[in-house]
Amino acid sequence: MEGTTATACREHVRAAALRLTQLGPHLHQLGSGELAVVVEELDELARRVEAATVAVVIEAESRGVVAESSATNTSDWVQQHARSRCPAEATRLARVASACREPRNALLSRAVLDAEVGTRNAAVALTELAKLRPRLLDGTHEQVVGWFTTVAADGWPTHIRQLRRRILALHGHEDAFQRQEDMLKHGNTFSKAVLDDGMSEYRLRLDPEGAAVLEAAIDPLSAPQPSDEMGADLRSPGQRRADALLEVCRRAAAAGGGAPATTKSQVIVTMDFADLRDRLGHGTTLTGELLAPETVRKLACDAAVLPMVLGRDGGVLDVGRARRLVTPRLLAALWVRDRGCTFPGCTRPAPWCHAHHVRHWADGGGTDLLNLALLCGRHHTVVHQRGLTADVCSSSVTWHT
Repeated sequence: MEGTTATACREHVRAAALRLTQLGPHLHQLGSGELAVVVEELDELARRVEAATVAVVIEAESRGVVAESSATNTSDWVQQHARSRCPAEATRLARVASACREPRNALLSRAVLDAEVGTRNAAVALTELAKLRPRLLDGTHEQVVGWFTTVAADGWPTHIRQLRRRILALHGHEDAFQRQEDMLKHGNTFSKAVLDDGMSEYRLRLDPEGAAVLEAAIDPLSAPQPSDEMGADLRSPGQRRADALLEVCRRAAAAGGGAPATTKSQVIVTMDFADLRDRLGHGTTLTGELLAPETVRKLACDAAVLPMVLGRDGGVLDVGRARRLVTPRLLAALWVRDRGCTFPGCTRPAPWCHAHHVRHWADGGGTDLLNLALLCGRHHTVVHQRGLTADVCSSSVTWHT
């Protein structure tokens, strides 16, 4: 405000603090409809206080006040003078203040000082930026900071972290997105704990490809059952999903070692054909999950492919015929020829394996015995990650490792 001095502002701060101590005893005088408004006003005040605190810390750092004090660092200085803040909060505030002084973070800095982004979200955005910065293409940093700032203003830390994969797919160095997705596979885990009541609790962590496959398998079976003479389906969403997973396992066990007679569960992925052919960009599942190009190629090795022509707005203009890449009869022939995984040293049996196109269909490879080989899930991933080739004859497959 024009004409306002720092001294006058400090007087207002002290007066506001005093008024706040008097608010509680007088709340009974407010109408019921006013209470929500008071909460909103206090929330706005808290956001302004946090932004002003960041501004003060920036000023203290810039003037050398922190360096000349007895504090060991900015975080220690904040904690000495803001005693209500725990060490973690003081460290976060100091980190955000220091980052706001950097010209490359100008967009985020302005949002923090305008109380549009809190220090918690700002700290998460800075962490994500630090992870991404070495892997970003030149000239994209400012746009990426803008994305993080926009999400940080309206979302939560989870939303900010979810940006990482999308940004890496769109603005990362060549193969950066694929390398990250390949690394995620090492984090797949499945653990079990037996509880006191006799129930078993499973904890499952899956990479994006694994999650897409699991969701495709259980989603069609996890919808509420239609109402009948027994009434509506009263199962919770969690119970329906557990029942669906058990049903998938029962069907797999009942199938035994016979060759599948139907296509696999549908994992629907949209991707530009040129990108798929050239191993660029990313594919997108129906739930918005991003998949790296080599992951999409691997999924397409043993799947029905339905080509669609999309308009510029994403609308479907034309739908082609379903193209069955590996028929049950052809798969049975592969089982007889290869007996199991063809990767050197692997002993996984045929029913555990995928049919892999030695020359990918997107590159013009045919769907016949001389261009197909059985690979278990692990070695199917290895072959795609390393771009391995093989020689196939009527009786064997030889990999060039």
